[in-house]
Amino acid sequence: MTDTAGQARDKARAVERSRPYGALVAMGLVCFGFVHLLIAGIALRLAWGGGGGEASSQGALQELAQTPLGPPVLAAVVIGMIPLAGWQVLEALWGYGQLDQRRRIRRRLSSAGRAVVYLALAVSTVRILSGAGSSGEQGQETWTGRLMQLPLGQVLVLVVAAVIIAVGVSQIVKGVRQKFLEDLAGGVSVAVRRLGQVGHIVKGLALIIVGGLFAWAAITFDPEKAGGMDAALRTVGSSPFGSILLTVMALGIACFGLYCFAWARNRKRS
Repeated sequence: MTDTAGQARDKARAVERSRPYGALVAMGLVCFGFVHLLIAGIALRLAWGGGGGEASSQGALQELAQTPLGPPVLAAVVIGMIPLAGWQVLEALWGYGQLDQRRRIRRRLSSAGRAVVYLALAVSTVRILSGAGSSGEQGQETWTGRLMQLPLGQVLVLVVAAVIIAVGVSQIVKGVRQKFLEDLAGGVSVAVRRLGQVGHIVKGLALIIVGGLFAWAAITFDPEKAGGMDAALRTVGSSPFGSILLTVMALGIACFGLYCFAWARNRKRS
């Protein structure tokens, strides 16, 4: 059994290191960056009264689907996200063998989380292409409400909130300490470093706000107060100096999108 598992691992790693698969992963990272640029554009519109839209991955893709180039671009997102998720699954299972145990566990957990994000984006995109996509914020309210109806439901939602906040804090730490450079091969320019720093810090701040919204929903037992990226950005926009703060958030999200392009070009293979 061990030999069979080892052979399967070796074959999977050989596929991951192949040039065609690497090209698909790079395509996925470019698509991921493109989605963040779309979110940033919607956030800028919200900041300055230039129209509506949902400032989330699903909202950006739904808006894209209404354009003439929407279907082929969405198909490219699906094609890119699936190998991207597969790459992170492999990293979560067998990656980072050169690191010490503590860092290896941390990096593998991070890869597992990325795999979930990429796969969820692929599924959402398929639903939009098939016409079955619905509002991401409404979906979150629905499952939050269902979770609250379970025994200890409020506690479970608080746990979800704590996890989201923890991920947000880790993103900020990753940006401040430039730990994202661990994902890149070779030296990178100062511009890429700054894009990565700003992008990760702003994404972390947005996730902390999302976690806060889930915590408030649990405390008040009101699922409608829960929300994702769109709700977080709208919360920022409704605060004093909201337009300016939301513009800063939008530019930070755009920085992360541009960083993904550099990541695609300089991806490190473990």
